Amino acid sequence: MKALFLKEIKSYFNSLTGFLVILVFLLITGLFLWVLPNEATGTNILDNGFASLESLFSLAPWVFLILIPAVSMKLFSEENKAGTIELLLTKPLTELQIVLAKYFAGFVIIVLSLLPTLLYYYTVYQLGFPKGNIDVGGTWGSYIGLFFLASTFLAIGIFTSVLTDNQVVAFIMGLIMCYLFHNGFDYLASFKMNGSLSLFISSLGIQYHYYSMSRGVIDTRDVLYFITVITIFLLATRLVLQSRKW
Repeated sequence: MKALFLKEIKSYFNSLTGFLVILVFLLITGLFLWVLPNEATGTNILDNGFASLESLFSLAPWVFLILIPAVSMKLFSEENKAGTIELLLTKPLTELQIVLAKYFAGFVIIVLSLLPTLLYYYTVYQLGFPKGNIDVGGTWGSYIGLFFLASTFLAIGIFTSVLTDNQVVAFIMGLIMCYLFHNGFDYLASFKMNGSLSLFISSLGIQYHYYSMSRGVIDTRDVLYFITVITIFLLATRLVLQSRKW
């Protein structure tokens, strides 16, 4: 499993995909948070005049909505197209180990793209008046929520990747499914229905739990939700791999 994990990491950086994903994420967030005027985006931290990273945590899910399917689209579809998936399945690895090795490789790219944003936190911390006047609990809660959100997008992207041998198709399916899980339940809950049913439907979506964690309170229900969705999609990916032997 470790060898496959390292192989996937090397493939990301040998093809510049990893560097490109990290660069694009930092470029987009950097422009919106620090360069583009507030009149155009409404996200410029300096123009807002508040010591807060709320703009980052409201923008990042939408950037990840595109970038993570781009990261995950090759994980299995490339193997399917090249015909190397059958060879991979003959290795002394279980289907779950194969899925996890590829999943953790994609997760490393996500972590590497988020780590430089800690510089944003340091900058806002220093710019606060007085210094350090920032909601530390809410900020770290948002970071944890963002990691869970990105991990869930990745699990969905891996599942769509195993379904096809076309990377573009895998990307489009991943993008659509991530969007539906992020916003679809909120749209459904917005239709006229009683309050408890509306709340229940909304709680099935990623956005509900992400915003809950962004308040700085790490509720076990939110953590359990993300872990459950990730597990379901990883097990579904394993099931698709196992079906090749049927």
